[in-house]
Amino acid sequence: IEGFFGIFKRGMRGIYQHCGQQHLARYLAEFDFRYSNRVGLGINDAERADIALKGISGKRLTYRRTNSLAAA
Repeated sequence: IEGFFGIFKRGMRGIYQHCGQQHLARYLAEFDFRYSNRVGLGINDAERADIALKGISGKRLTYRRTNSLAAA
């Protein structure tokens, strides 16, 4: 758990700097993926990219419309 928390803490301080409570689960999921697919476990960058791309297969990214965009 200390290794995961160290990666999470460095990422939050170095990459994102802020995390709202409503998005915490998404940040944790990202760092879980990073920790579970790291070089120390024998997974290189190309393999990690392949795993990430397989994970998004069949999923759509949608944006919720706001009232200002819906009226336009």
